[in-house]
Amino acid sequence: MKKLIRRIIREYKSAKLLDKYILKQVVVMFIMGVLVFTSIIFASDTFITLIKQISKYGIPFKYAFIIIILHLPSVFVMTIPMGVLLATVMTLNGLSLSSEITVMRACGIGLNRIAKPIFAFAIVMSLVSFVVNETIVPVMMKMSTEMALIAFGQKHIPEGKQNFTFKEVQQGGKLKRLFYVGDCIDSTLHNITVLDASKEGTIQILQAREGKTSPVGWKFQKAVVYTISDSGKTLDTTLFNDSTVNFGMDLSKEMERNQASERNFLQLLKFIKKENKPELRIDLYDKMALPLTTIVLVLIGVPLAITPPRVRYNRGFLFSILIIFAYYLIRALSISFGEAGTLLPIFAAFMPNIILTVIGIGLYYRKVYTIC
Repeated sequence: MKKLIRRIIREYKSAKLLDKYILKQVVVMFIMGVLVFTSIIFASDTFITLIKQISKYGIPFKYAFIIIILHLPSVFVMTIPMGVLLATVMTLNGLSLSSEITVMRACGIGLNRIAKPIFAFAIVMSLVSFVVNETIVPVMMKMSTEMALIAFGQKHIPEGKQNFTFKEVQQGGKLKRLFYVGDCIDSTLHNITVLDASKEGTIQILQAREGKTSPVGWKFQKAVVYTISDSGKTLDTTLFNDSTVNFGMDLSKEMERNQASERNFLQLLKFIKKENKPELRIDLYDKMALPLTTIVLVLIGVPLAITPPRVRYNRGFLFSILIIFAYYLIRALSISFGEAGTLLPIFAAFMPNIILTVIGIGLYYRKVYTIC
């Protein structure tokens, strides 16, 4: 009886050592993978998109920098599945090349037991991804939207300055609009004159006592608009007390893109009841599908990482890139079909996971009964 207990304890300690050995390598590669993929996404997508918005809407740099930082959690959620996949493939591929997996299997340790700590890590990171996406991301994205609105509102408002002008120029250097403001107090513009030459054949002159900038245009109070032809003839005169004029600087459509990311699952579910759009329903199901992607990618990554004896080089990184490319290709297609109404929203969100799960189960089952 004592020998049996000692044997169980010894095997338990050996199993713990094996788990720690594999997990240590997985965690190191995961951190590296998240840093690499976060940098790639930031450089190729998020950063460039924000730079375009800065140049288009004239958002000050300090606000733009804060907006970039606020986007980090959403990028982190996207890179967790990539990082776990890279860690899985690189770790197992390295163990396979050094013949450690062959030795383990010769000692009776099957692939299921070798992959057990990796799947456990994937489940934990899937939960982390879900929690971050439900708690931190909505708050950060909402703050980002509010910051963009504030930045846009302060785009051309030098607080406390008097008698200042600024202009908009068309392509080729031709004057589009000329703005004159008497002074700015508490973010409110006074004694405003706008010369608008954007329409061919006419020039509009707007004069207002007060005004403010906003994402949907300029809000004027107690204003008059004169429409003058190129020959100098007054064509029309319009008086109004309150009006919003869009000078081609509408930011509201840009803000609508964050409707789903600014809400967690329950909040988005309530919002959909008021505004039922296919793309919002896809985003709703995607809040569940994206965290599960971590486990799905591990399922397909484990069998592909086990290198045949004749292969003597690490192909882990290449496999990771190919799998990620296939996943996002399928994801882009399924979401497009979902938005077009060809696929149901739930299938549009889960289709990449369904396809890769079927492929992963087939590869995994085949690899378990194959001697490396």
